[in-house]
Amino acid sequence: MAHSSSTVTGDFVLSMDELRTVARFVVRHAEDVLPVFERQVRDDPRPRAAVDAARVFVDGAARSRLQRVTSLDAHRAARAAPSEAARLAARSAGDAASAAYLHPIARATQVGHILRAAASAAHVGELEAAGDPAVGEALLERSRRRATPELVDVLRRYPPAPGGRSRVAQLMTTLDRALRAAP
Repeated sequence: MAHSSSTVTGDFVLSMDELRTVARFVVRHAEDVLPVFERQVRDDPRPRAAVDAARVFVDGAARSRLQRVTSLDAHRAARAAPSEAARLAARSAGDAASAAYLHPIARATQVGHILRAAASAAHVGELEAAGDPAVGEALLERSRRRATPELVDVLRRYPPAPGGRSRVAQLMTTLDRALRAAP
């Protein structure tokens, strides 16, 4: 994989601006649900640190060890979280930090790095609303509206999201289809 300061090359090319577009989308969703984690786990700063590291990249700094380390730490916090909603919130924070390192490899699994935080946020909304799927659908619609044409262009370089049985996988597939169908 060739690297330069402005592009990442694999099966296709991703510019740093495109990676920032993806990271911005993921960060917004992680920020939406971070309070769920912080209410339940008051003394664990790892997910907040990951969101902050993602913001540093989104705001123009180079990708660095900061995003990698805080992403791993937030995912560790997710594994220790006391509830599904808190776990998904911490994982979304980790996804935000790792978005700077989205791989330009035409594999469906990479779509999770773009859309999993949005799907997780939708499911957190459902969980917070006693499992109401209408809340998740409304949050997916908000995510669809948040997606810029540049984000959709990046998404379309990858195969469709892999299916799955989990609610997050179902929500991610629904969002993926909606974004790909956009004009």
